[in-house]
Amino acid sequence: MGIYVNPGNENFKSAVISEIYVDKTGLLEYTNSVIGTEQRYICVSRPRRFGKSVTADMLAAYYGKGCDSRGLFQGLEISGSPGFSKHLNQYDIIKLDITAFRRNGENAGELLRRLNMEVISELRESYGNVLRQGEDYLPSALADIHNKTGTAFIFIIDEWDEIFRESRFDEKAQKAYLELLRGLFKGGPSKKFIPLAYLTGILPIKKYNGESALNNFREFTMTNPRRLARYVGFTEIEVRGLCEKYGMDFLEAQRWYDGYSFRNMHHIYSPNSIVNAMLDGEFSNYWTSTAAYESLRSYINMNFDGLKDTVIQMLAGIKCKVDIHTFENDMDSFRQKDDVLTILIHLGYLAYDNSREEAYVPNDEVRAAFYRAVKGSGWESVMQAIHSSDALLKATWNRDAEAVAAGVERVHMENISILSYNDENALSCVITLAYYNAVNEYTLVREMPAGKGYADIVFLPKKYSDKPAMIIELKYDHTAEGAVAQIQEKQYMNVLEEYSGNVLLVGINYNKKLKCHSCVIEEWIK
Repeated sequence: MGIYVNPGNENFKSAVISEIYVDKTGLLEYTNSVIGTEQRYICVSRPRRFGKSVTADMLAAYYGKGCDSRGLFQGLEISGSPGFSKHLNQYDIIKLDITAFRRNGENAGELLRRLNMEVISELRESYGNVLRQGEDYLPSALADIHNKTGTAFIFIIDEWDEIFRESRFDEKAQKAYLELLRGLFKGGPSKKFIPLAYLTGILPIKKYNGESALNNFREFTMTNPRRLARYVGFTEIEVRGLCEKYGMDFLEAQRWYDGYSFRNMHHIYSPNSIVNAMLDGEFSNYWTSTAAYESLRSYINMNFDGLKDTVIQMLAGIKCKVDIHTFENDMDSFRQKDDVLTILIHLGYLAYDNSREEAYVPNDEVRAAFYRAVKGSGWESVMQAIHSSDALLKATWNRDAEAVAAGVERVHMENISILSYNDENALSCVITLAYYNAVNEYTLVREMPAGKGYADIVFLPKKYSDKPAMIIELKYDHTAEGAVAQIQEKQYMNVLEEYSGNVLLVGINYNKKLKCHSCVIEEWIK
């Protein structure tokens, strides 16, 4: 076994014997089904800490010759598949981790030269008699080996996009890298010596003029993971099981780490965060490092028209339309706000509703990342709204309607354009930003089915909270009194009939002519 050629199963073994291992070997049933077919080229893109490297190690352990992995996979999901034994340890593997491969101070061109050299050097240990002296191009070396011995290689490249992320302005090196990948994976010869190629990265494959640079690859991304959606992260069933095992509150896990949702798989959780929360016995922000916060800050501060307003709306819990198709799948070709929002989806800072083509902040952990990113970066009005939200909550609990109206007024004037403040949706955005810190005491539900309609916003107290439940009805150019009357007439309170605590009915109206808010707060007595 070598470093790159048939690297063995030790890396995957360390994952399986860890205190927490969630079985994702069902993915192998899909890769088995496409071996040798036109669908053999797979690119899976995920954010950091979403299990990409563990998956690459799993593929190498399962397919690679030179080791016996039967016992390692026995009892895991794939072991019950009809094709389990057929493909187990039957292939020569070449596995590369591009991020780990790069040396300090090395530019992308040097990395590529060394990649060809070192992999070919390992191949010479087994195939020195068939490789030409001085061969320094990996696709040619593999073609020669196959032509003379019939050997085929499964290719696994982890962090395939490292050059596009870390050498983002070195276009010459990027194109040279793509030419190497085309030599490996495109054209007639590769069909003979590569029965399966599996690439992982944060970014989808680079596009030029709207066309993928490797258009024979089938892509599974954060905007459309297709049939591999349940392998993006941990599913709800998996997280419930871990919470039960470790005595953790599932609803808190949901609030902190849930939020990624796809057409055929709702409620996907960040694996790294869940594992750390279970092992530490506490829910906290395990999302990312200081450097990544700086990266997020640089993106949301880009000077594209409407970007800041959109970020504010998403911080307030609103889903916003985004066109993901203009993004060129790199880190610097941004032409409009949709490109920035799309990179944030691929980085995991935003989730994406494919059916509605909308982006949103997925959970409290990521909201905390945004909070750190906007802190001290010219977003003083947003920070002031967040800092003032505790006072607004206290005013609401004290039924101080004038103070609530004044607090909402300040958030509106400082954060939302008057021109865009023209309906109850915009008012809803202001309200949820104004009550930003309510997540510490409440679960917020928008458009909640209640009584004879839908309550605009319901604040449900968490089980440890002694605060009153709140039903908020919003009106635009009507009256706050009418908003409370609607709550009562349509019996929105019925949604809380099993709740034993106090309930506040809050009506908030914006008067378009006077450009001011009014508020009425009443306590509902059961």
